[in-house]
Amino acid sequence: MAEGKELIELKFRIYDGTDIAHSTYASSMTVATLKQKIVAEWPQDKTVIPKSINDLKLIHAGRVLENNKSLADSRITFGDLPVGVITMHVVVQPTTIAKNKTEKSKEDMQKLNSCRCVIL
Repeated sequence: MAEGKELIELKFRIYDGTDIAHSTYASSMTVATLKQKIVAEWPQDKTVIPKSINDLKLIHAGRVLENNKSLADSRITFGDLPVGVITMHVVVQPTTIAKNKTEKSKEDMQKLNSCRCVIL
């Protein structure tokens, strides 16, 4: 089989244990494309709903996958399992939370630097 033509069966487990977007994907598909599919298929009855792919993190084998890499580049285990579905975990982290943390850390740094002390 040519590289990129291999198929891998994936499902994505969200925070409450629900599995979504169970399908077969090409190993050449990028993580960003997978995230777009997940956002499109996200159950609307959940309390936490991602607004964009930037709100999601995909985790496989303890690693957070990078948007610009393909499944093959991310070393997703395929071909090793005779049959079976690979489950990836999806973490939703809205960008507003990350922004608030950044703003807080800037304020903390200003407080730390406000003494204008010179350390020799």
